[in-house]
Formats: sequence, C-alpha cells, structure tokens
Amino acid sequence: MTIHLPAPDGSFRVYEPRTEPLAGTPGAPFTSRTVFSAAHVVADPFADTNPDAPAAVDWDATLAFRRHLWAHGLGVAEAMDTAQRGMGLDWAGAAELIRRSAAEARAVGGRIACGVGTDQLTGPATLAEVRAAYEEQLALVEETGAQAILMASRALAAAATGPEDYLDVYGHLLRQATEPVVLHWLGPMFDPALAGYWGSADLDTATDTFLEVIAAHPDKVDGIKVSLLEAGREIDIRRRLPQGVRCYTGDDFNYPELIAGDEQGFSHALLGIFDPLGPLAAEAVRILDTGDTAGFRALLDPTVELSRHLFQTPTRFYKTGVVFLAWLAGHQSHFTMVGGLQSARSLPHFARAYELADGLGLFPDPKLAEERMKTLLALYGAAR
Repeated sequence: MTIHLPAPDGSFRVYEPRTEPLAGTPGAPFTSRTVFSAAHVVADPFADTNPDAPAAVDWDATLAFRRHLWAHGLGVAEAMDTAQRGMGLDWAGAAELIRRSAAEARAVGGRIACGVGTDQLTGPATLAEVRAAYEEQLALVEETGAQAILMASRALAAAATGPEDYLDVYGHLLRQATEPVVLHWLGPMFDPALAGYWGSADLDTATDTFLEVIAAHPDKVDGIKVSLLEAGREIDIRRRLPQGVRCYTGDDFNYPELIAGDEQGFSHALLGIFDPLGPLAAEAVRILDTGDTAGFRALLDPTVELSRHLFQTPTRFYKTGVVFLAWLAGHQSHFTMVGGLQSARSLPHFARAYELADGLGLFPDPKLAEERMKTLLALYGAAR
C-alpha cells in the first residue's frame, strides 16, 4: 500500500496512496461563471514519427477527453497552448483538431472556443502576411461554428515596430469578425517569443494598448484571457474593461481568488489547469453558483499547489505534467506526447505531481494511478 517516490536530491520518500477518489459527477451548466478548460491532445503512440514530423494524433482518445470535460459542464478551449500549439502541433494539425472538436461539440451540445493564430507562417513575415494568416484561421473557426479566440502571435511580435501595428492588425480582425471574440494575452513565461507584446516590454504601457484595442471595438470582444500570472494586474485590467466585456482568467497560479472575485467584480475562467482538475473544478463552480464563496475556496484553494508545481519554470512545459496526469487518471492508455515532449520534465517532477494529484483525489481509479506511477519508476530504473 506504499510507493517510494524519488526526490531531486536522489533520496526516496515513502508515500501511502489514497484509496478513494474524490466524488465528482456530471452536472448542469454553471450559472455564475463561464468556464473553459484548455484541453490537451492525445498522441498516437503507434505512429512511426519523430519530433520534427507532423503530429500524429489519436483522434478517438482526444475527442473522448473533450466529452469528459463537456459532461462535467466545462467548455473546451480548443487548439490552444495546452494542445501544444506551436510546440508539436502545427497549423495543419490544429485545423484538423478544430474541425473535429467543433463537430463533436455540435453533436453533444458542448461549448467550444478555438484558437486563431498565425502559426502557418514559417519564417519572418510582414504585417500584411500576419494579418492574412490570422484571417485564414479566423475564417476556418467561424466556418465550424465555434467561437474564436484571437491568440497572441509570435510573427506579429517579431514584425511589429510599436503599439500602432497591434492596433492596426487587431482592429482589422475585429472589424471583420462575424461574432464577438476572446482576445488572448499570453505572457512570455508561457512563450518567450511573445516578450514585448502589444508593442512594449513595459507592462503598464502594453496594458494601455491592449485596453485601447478593446475600447475601440467593445461590441466585437466577448472577453479577454489574461495569462500573465499576476493577479493584481489582472484585477486592474478587469476593472478597466468596457461594460459587457468579460475577463477570463488564464492565471494558473491565482485562479481561485480571481474567479471568486471581490465587491467590484470577478473573472470567468479559461485555464490549462482545468484539464486535470475538470470534475473537481466543476464541483467548485457549482458551489459558487449557490453563493457559497467560502465553500468554493475551500475546495479549489488546495489545488493551487499542484498547479504551481505543473506550471513551474520553464512554464511552457506544463503540458507535460497535464498529459502525465491524464495518463495516470486513465483518460489515455499511454504517456506519449506529440513532439516527444513527455521528456520535458524530470522524474522527481512527475513524482511530486502524482503525490499532489493523488492527495486531491483526482484519480478516478487510485490503484490504476499507483500502478502506472510504479511502471514509470521502473522504466527510469527507480523502482523500490
């Protein structure tokens, strides 16, 4: 009934896994918050491929995981950073993912929003080429009937010379969008190529430009997703938004307090951590729907330690921990990732992620999770 888990110093600690999972059952849609989980993709472990080749996706397992999220009342944010967009999943793969997931959402009545970027561009691009790339992806998402999320663009960050270029590109896209979109500000901790986004490395100046884009087109912006891991800055931005424009927190360090909110407002959610936390997060939001903020915090606050562990520096590799937990939870039969990113975190990192997730009761079958953790330890030559 125990497992020996490795620590970074080479020592082992004895851990006693829990035997009962946290009860979590599908339920009705939420009433107080709009909540999306940015969902991961499941690689095809039998594909004869390599990290430089196009992603080989197990479509059945990938769509099954989205049905799992929808069943618990969560929306799916598709083809986002969590799905290894730009880190193993190219635009062709993302386009196929969007088409398939949008069709599945229509079939089951699930809510879906999809990432619109410029990752079909493979080298230096002009602003006109950046705008055209955005337009191509926006058209595809709108054709599927999904809501569009205008993601931050590496190509735009490289091509823009100042705030005016961002105002021009985003203004053009918002004018032609047929339905209100979500604007996504992804910080450089998630993608170093996005440093200086909105035309300035100074966050106060960048924030002013971001808000100027929204103020010019409030009818075309459903909301914003802020992924800067700074709760105070998100609250400041949230309070400065035009009436009717939502803030979707993307802060995987401070999400309980931001979703709970204060006397001046609250954030909705679009979070990568809600991939492994799906059923627990859904239960917490349903508690919040009743007005029980303390109960919501009591259930969700203990998950922050796991989230901060998964999103520790280098933050962009949090996807590895997310997929690892999906394997332990039985949502997929293997721990393989597109681009070979299962190697992006260490064995002690996995061990701590297992311990924290098990302590929260995230595994529907704790014994299966224990057996799979022991299999990984054996593979690393660390079985005890």
